[in-house]
Amino acid sequence: MTQVFVVNSGSSSIKYQLIDSRTENVLLSGIIDRIGEPGHAADHDDAMRIVLAALGDTREITVVGHRVVHGGSRFTRATVVTPEVEKVIDRLSALAPLHNPANLAGIRAASAAFPGVPQVAVFDTAFHQTLSAEAYTYAIEADVAKAHGIRRYGFHGTSHKFVSDRTAAQLSRPLSDLKLVIFHLGNGASVCAVDGGRSVEISMGLTPLEGLVMGTRSGDIDPAVLFHLARVAGMDSAALDDLLNRRSGLLGMTGTGDMRDARTAAAAGDEAARAGLNVYVHRLRHYLGAYLAHLGGAHAIVFTAGVGENSPETREETIRGFEWLGIEIDRARNEAPERGVRVISTDASSVTVLVVPTNEELEIARQSLACV
Repeated sequence: MTQVFVVNSGSSSIKYQLIDSRTENVLLSGIIDRIGEPGHAADHDDAMRIVLAALGDTREITVVGHRVVHGGSRFTRATVVTPEVEKVIDRLSALAPLHNPANLAGIRAASAAFPGVPQVAVFDTAFHQTLSAEAYTYAIEADVAKAHGIRRYGFHGTSHKFVSDRTAAQLSRPLSDLKLVIFHLGNGASVCAVDGGRSVEISMGLTPLEGLVMGTRSGDIDPAVLFHLARVAGMDSAALDDLLNRRSGLLGMTGTGDMRDARTAAAAGDEAARAGLNVYVHRLRHYLGAYLAHLGGAHAIVFTAGVGENSPETREETIRGFEWLGIEIDRARNEAPERGVRVISTDASSVTVLVVPTNEELEIARQSLACV
């Protein structure tokens, strides 16, 4: 047996899975949270020692795979971690200050805990390095953009890659032949247009803030709103960052960042919840229409992640109105309590609509193995 240890290190937590590389079965999983708080792991090194105790015999671990949020333009695929790679990940913290430092802390803790075992960084941004220049370029002064790395990078790449491959397998067609629109709808949310296995459009941008309405993030907004709030409300950059990333989205509009609670409130007559959900779905439909146009049609529309996999109302409302393109949801299939990969469109639909559960940890394990 050979095993892959997958690490998703956050600022105050380490999530982990131990995966059998042959069967792809999860042998062990867990989370060490509240790192740095009294009574808990003092730091990431201490947390990794707790993980090691849970793992027991680690002799079968042949590679450790790490989720790293921002790879900038440098990393186009999973990469074995070297001192130079660590330096680049550290420099890219300027683009992902909430994520890359924590990801790097996990890499360093795992390197100390597993001496001699290859550490592999799998970047959320790597899948989207196939974007064309016209898709990733922002229309600002070119010298400023170049000097500061201002461009669209996109995120959720491991999820979009996994779901693309799984969709092709479900349809029994080569991924190279398929045009897909994939909605990753969780607390963070993005939509990706995939053409022949290549990401060609992604709703997230320089950071994970751009694009769809999310649990606590605003998604697309006129940048002049920030200037206006700075002038009339006296909000500085920290306050504006907090507003758009932590107090907006569903939470800001409805009082809850949880789709289930928002729908319960709307069903009970809460007008703010209903209005917020309408904004959420309007944004989904806006991007679906744009990406169908960009692709010149699609073979499949795919929903994944917490909301995408578990909210039939969101799926139905997103597709509703696209019947003129021949896209039809089968209500019984959509509302069935099944789990796993499933088709929810009618047999006559011109585009297959599916639910495909994502598995980012397994994708990290696969890419890590392939890398070494």
